[in-house]
Amino acid sequence: MHRERVKRVVRTICLTATLGVAIACATTRSAARRSSAEVSGGMMRVRPGITVLLEDSLALIRGRRIGLLTNQTGIDAAGVSDIELLRDTRARTAGVTLVRLFSPEHGIRGTEDRQHIASGVDERSGLPVHSLYTVTAIAPPDSLLRDLDALVFDLQDIGTRTWTYVGSMVYALRAAARNHVPVIVLDRPNPITGDHVDGPMLDTALSNAEEQSAERSAKPYALYPFPLRHGMTMGELALFYNDVLNIHAPLHVIPMTGWRRGEWFDETGLPWVRPSPNLPDLVSALIYPSLVPFEGSNVSVGRGTPEAFQRFGAPWMNAARVAALLGSRHLAGVRFDVDSITPRDPGDQKYGGRTIPGVRIVITDRNAVQSGRLAANILWALVSANRDSLRIMPRTFDERFGSTAAREAIMGGADPDRVMDAQRGAVEAFQTRARRYRLYP
Repeated sequence: MHRERVKRVVRTICLTATLGVAIACATTRSAARRSSAEVSGGMMRVRPGITVLLEDSLALIRGRRIGLLTNQTGIDAAGVSDIELLRDTRARTAGVTLVRLFSPEHGIRGTEDRQHIASGVDERSGLPVHSLYTVTAIAPPDSLLRDLDALVFDLQDIGTRTWTYVGSMVYALRAAARNHVPVIVLDRPNPITGDHVDGPMLDTALSNAEEQSAERSAKPYALYPFPLRHGMTMGELALFYNDVLNIHAPLHVIPMTGWRRGEWFDETGLPWVRPSPNLPDLVSALIYPSLVPFEGSNVSVGRGTPEAFQRFGAPWMNAARVAALLGSRHLAGVRFDVDSITPRDPGDQKYGGRTIPGVRIVITDRNAVQSGRLAANILWALVSANRDSLRIMPRTFDERFGSTAAREAIMGGADPDRVMDAQRGAVEAFQTRARRYRLYP
């Protein structure tokens, strides 16, 4: 049965080449055979794209000058950085020359938690780093692509629409297409699984990836009408956006081996590395889609605490009332405990150094959690308990939550579950459309 499942993966990968991209099918077949042996032996270790590239598809970068768009999440199963791997003896013997680095939000080593990050030099490797998270730059400049033979991309997605690393990939694809530079996307698991998808969908009026001025003016997390939790991997997202946005960059996706859509990150055997300073563990990554809309409010989402995105609070919040209201909704997979929050030097500047009332979200069944429904019910409870004190920044909230109409309905007193039920049709239509770009069973 496992061997048949692996064969289906290979067929899917090879068929995806009809989308106008290249995915080294021959090397993937040999990788799939190895993966099948691992599965049958009960090991089920996942090999990330960087490992597959170096072990099975090195010809793609042999003798080439490459740029690397990555950060601390670009590592192999042993935790070795792509930056080191693409400069080690094996890569040098193959004539690979790593010319420069490009970094997304939070910087090349993932330690920055501020709005704009300057370019510089990576202290560990001595390579120049061009930041793609500045006032004026969100895509690699043409001048830094023209002397490259390929741009390698390796960043960890976390499975939600609001993640800026996906925006970095989309704008890099655009820049590469303009300059006819091949892009090699090294795939990684969706840490909160690839088979859980839920809304709200991003309103078309809020999306900006199709705007010509998007690379300079847009937020890199409000890209396209996507559900809040999308169920795709970074490689699948690259295939999707390169196609539906008519980017047509010369794209090569290097799939993982050994990963199945229903797996959580802690089932892969890969080391967890904080994708950002405020996502300490997989629990935070799971709850993140539900709390990130409240970045656009006067509610703290736990930034500046050891468990960011697992708690929320505010000085004015009636925590006991909010927790009781949420408990009365009987939401699947979660429990709400009254707690306090003391943010220390929070990146969002909310209530630093103050101990404030809060609510902790406790996961009781992670496979039952519905991210959008949880977000909608939290908004409803806050409005119900503290309407006069809650402040929402509509555009900022809506770009993360996804729907202005849904947010306005809930704040106007509508039942949050009914509001979310109305999103099902659009989410199901998206799933049908996205199935074409899937690489894994």
